[in-house]
Amino acid sequence: MHLAVALDGAGWHPAAWRDPAASPKDLFTAAYWAALVAEAEHGLLDFVTIEDSLALQTTRLDGHDGRTDQVRGRLDAVLVASRIAPLTSRVGLVPTVTTTHTEPFHVASSIATLDYVSSGRAGWRAQISGRHTETAHFGRREVPELTPESLGDIDGSPLVRELFGDAADAVEAVRRLWDSWEDDAVIRDVATGRFVDRDRLHYVDFEGEHFTVKGPSIVPRPPQGQPLVTALAHSRQPYEFAARGADVVYVTPHDTERVRAVVTEVREIAGEVRDPGADELKIFADLVVFLGEDGDEARERRARLDELDGAAYTSDAAIFTGTPGELADLLLEWRAAGLQGFRLRPAVLPTDLNAITRGLVPELQGRDAFRRAYEADTLRGHLRLPRPASRYAGSRR
Repeated sequence: MHLAVALDGAGWHPAAWRDPAASPKDLFTAAYWAALVAEAEHGLLDFVTIEDSLALQTTRLDGHDGRTDQVRGRLDAVLVASRIAPLTSRVGLVPTVTTTHTEPFHVASSIATLDYVSSGRAGWRAQISGRHTETAHFGRREVPELTPESLGDIDGSPLVRELFGDAADAVEAVRRLWDSWEDDAVIRDVATGRFVDRDRLHYVDFEGEHFTVKGPSIVPRPPQGQPLVTALAHSRQPYEFAARGADVVYVTPHDTERVRAVVTEVREIAGEVRDPGADELKIFADLVVFLGEDGDEARERRARLDELDGAAYTSDAAIFTGTPGELADLLLEWRAAGLQGFRLRPAVLPTDLNAITRGLVPELQGRDAFRRAYEADTLRGHLRLPRPASRYAGSRR
């Protein structure tokens, strides 16, 4: 079984920062994030994802809620990952970077650099940016106000189709840029004075609807060749996006029957749109977790946070409240239904992260369902994905 955790501020519950175990004064420090990721590595987790956005946190589609009693503000996910990479040695680092307003050239360069400074443990969670408030930060492109009424049937929405089409172009351009230097392009031949072989650098010549990319990259080919690409998906449009260009898709079923249905749908879509030569798309399920030594403790803590926030907590993902042993039972049941792994969202940090690494992981190890030591040095290695060859290998200018 593969396990990842999604790190976001003080935790996924909006009142998490008010929990006695939280550290709200430390949220904007490198030490806070370093401690969280070190704990994930202590638990032998495959990787951590770091949430990011082009707007302040909110649950409203229009980006405006006026609340000041929830965490607002965050650090740049890629820069956080780069800062803590030298402090860890095995756990994968997967920052979120939006595709809608970020140039693919910049994404390719930053994630490739992260792969170098982490010695092959970088990934990217590609995310669309559909809020009008985010568009206003850039002034280069108009995106209509995203509302429940304007969305209608999300898979039939022209706006959603455009955003995911743009995202697919961005992922393809980034992947070409990662391949634009062949592995042996840097020769460092002191005797002849040749540092690079120009014949092994390639123009990517990508043309999309909203951008063109010439290439090559300014960063040599990353240590993994292709850092991990991941995406969150709830319905057919994002399933297709993930199936075309991602290595891992996070899905959000709420019960075992739905797990089977989602896995079947994603596999069918991948069979239709995925490159036949690509590795199999790995399907992870997202769950928000409130964990305690007994179920009553976990439920009481969740109720206390709901009271502080003034509303019952809801999520796009399933919400689990109980003990690590009970969570292990659920994960094994869902894995038998077709999943390869899970991305757990700790409701409160570091409380629920510690419960994952020191409670859930030993439970799974006791059932021979999780590793007892890291078996690879790279993120692709953790997921048993081979290092791909450059698509341009063997061609010459």
